[in-house]
Amino acid sequence: MAMNKDTVRNRIVEIGIVPAIRFSSAEDALFAAEAISGSGIPILEVTMTVPGALEVISELVRSNPELVVGAGTVSDVETARRCLDAGAVFLTTPGLDVSIVEFAKKENTVVFPGALTPSEIMVAWKAGSDFVKVFPCSVLGGPDYIKALAKPFPAIPLIASGGVNQQTAAAFIHAGAVALGIGRDLIHADAIQHRERGWIRELSWRYLKMVRDARSRLQTTPQQQRRESVRRRPDPRDGRRLAIRPAS
Repeated sequence: MAMNKDTVRNRIVEIGIVPAIRFSSAEDALFAAEAISGSGIPILEVTMTVPGALEVISELVRSNPELVVGAGTVSDVETARRCLDAGAVFLTTPGLDVSIVEFAKKENTVVFPGALTPSEIMVAWKAGSDFVKVFPCSVLGGPDYIKALAKPFPAIPLIASGGVNQQTAAAFIHAGAVALGIGRDLIHADAIQHRERGWIRELSWRYLKMVRDARSRLQTTPQQQRRESVRRRPDPRDGRRLAIRPAS
């Protein structure tokens, strides 16, 4: 049975990390996914730049039904449809395409489009996005930019993506991000090349601890209100409203 929308949405908020699987072969992608999911992060974004990405999604869903497997770098509605057919339970895009948001809403699927400017964020939210992925947020100040956006948009759950690493992860959470999109700074290319699960596991634990510790230092703030707003997001169908290698 496929995960329902609320389960997917709440899991993303709970874990606070969305690892992006972006490698040049399906074999590498599957190894990365196995290493990440075995390290306490049950969420995976398989980007459409991976050769055979749809087959990778299908295999991950088949082999581990408890994984929250989504599709990233989705660029059009037809690709989005094929991702859902393969078993993806969320969709994310590098930029704002309202037609993909509307498609996901119609299909009762979690979606978080990429957006960068305040105008794009407003459009994405009004179109029915479950989260808005601020990408690439590093080019406009990283955590400071998220903090600046959080003030006028206290009810919009923002996912920080682009520039998230061991030095900035906690700052992004403190700034107001409900979750972090992390790619190569969590899944290092050398760890994949040498099939070093321990390296990926160590980084996964570090990032999970950073998120937990950063959240524990927060009191009741607009950031926490945004996390709660995700759980209250209306259902569109019923009308209710580090890349540092650890020492051996």
